[in-house]
Amino acid sequence: MKRIRNIVLVITLLVFVAAGSYRLGFNKATFGVSSVKQNDELNLNLMWQVKERLSETFLEKDKMNDSEMVYGAIEGMVRSLGDPYTVFLPPEENKSSEEDLKGEFGGVGISLGYKDETLAVMTPLPKTPADKAGLKAGDLILKITDKEKGIDEDTNGISLDEAVKMIRGKVGTEVTLKIYREGKAETFDVNLKRDNIVVASIEMEWKEFEGKNIAWVKLYKFSDRLYTEWPQMVKEIQSKKDDDFGGIVLDLRNNPGGFLQASVLVASDFLKNGVVVKQESSDGSVEVYEVDKSRGNLLNEKLVVLINGGSASASEILAGALKDYKRAKLVGEKSFGKGTVQQPEDFPDGSGLHVTIAKWLLPNGNNIHEVGVKPDVEVILDFGELKEGEEPVDNQLDKAMEVLLEE
Repeated sequence: MKRIRNIVLVITLLVFVAAGSYRLGFNKATFGVSSVKQNDELNLNLMWQVKERLSETFLEKDKMNDSEMVYGAIEGMVRSLGDPYTVFLPPEENKSSEEDLKGEFGGVGISLGYKDETLAVMTPLPKTPADKAGLKAGDLILKITDKEKGIDEDTNGISLDEAVKMIRGKVGTEVTLKIYREGKAETFDVNLKRDNIVVASIEMEWKEFEGKNIAWVKLYKFSDRLYTEWPQMVKEIQSKKDDDFGGIVLDLRNNPGGFLQASVLVASDFLKNGVVVKQESSDGSVEVYEVDKSRGNLLNEKLVVLINGGSASASEILAGALKDYKRAKLVGEKSFGKGTVQQPEDFPDGSGLHVTIAKWLLPNGNNIHEVGVKPDVEVILDFGELKEGEEPVDNQLDKAMEVLLEE
């Protein structure tokens, strides 16, 4: 496998993370559709004139779908605001977004990224269809075929969002990936039957480093599941601590965010008191989220946090707060830089609207939107030159454990 560098964004295929999905989902509301008044500021006559002209003159009238045209018009209206995080989602996409935060849906079990600008398998998740089919990290995905969906597309120039939509689907249906694997003379097809995949918000692995046992906590997303999985993880750490316990490496790499309150939950086990984040609305009002003083289960444990360019939104809140209070050193690469808050709202037809309603501020008052959180110790991910059969060495994790034991 050739050198793999600068993986700034790995998107779990089972997780719908579009360009606008780095968000803080909360205060979800449902409302009905009211009529739009015709006035000087909003005149829809032109839209109806265009629709009528298309109905009269467009060559392939069988391709005209009124619902899709309406959704397209709404998407265009919202997109005109120029805010990539304020988005309208048609029913199918809105359902995928909601499933993402729940952490359970149909998929094949791979994380996607790019290798030399080509769509690639970054990680096949254990015990998933992709893992059972033998897909490996570094495999290049050259083509996606799904006969039921009518998809037969080369991946040249494809976005991660488009790839997610093509490969995800109904449980029990099949998708075929054309794969190139270094060391093999020819490409080959892998047929995958989609399964119901439950994606954990968090996983932990114990690492032995320089005679110490270190808890490597991989926090993938601040989803609904984290509210139960995080307290369980804390109890496990507490129960397994011994004289050789070296501390905790909290891995937020490629964590796209999720629920703001979930980031406060995690921060509250490491911080004794204080503000975790402030939310400032357009009218100047400020809402303050403080440490939950009933927690504080890991106040005295050594802590290092891993971040990279895929760490966004709620993960940046957590990393930034821990850095501001000097509770932990950050290791890795500068985070994504997502410092605004979105409120998702649902319509009766299943579609949804995510609206930017506020910006959030770190405890020191800084808003890192489009700036990101800088690590205390910068380490660029570099797997090095790998021979056939060799496992990649995570140089960022190694550095994090080194820094942890220096504390």
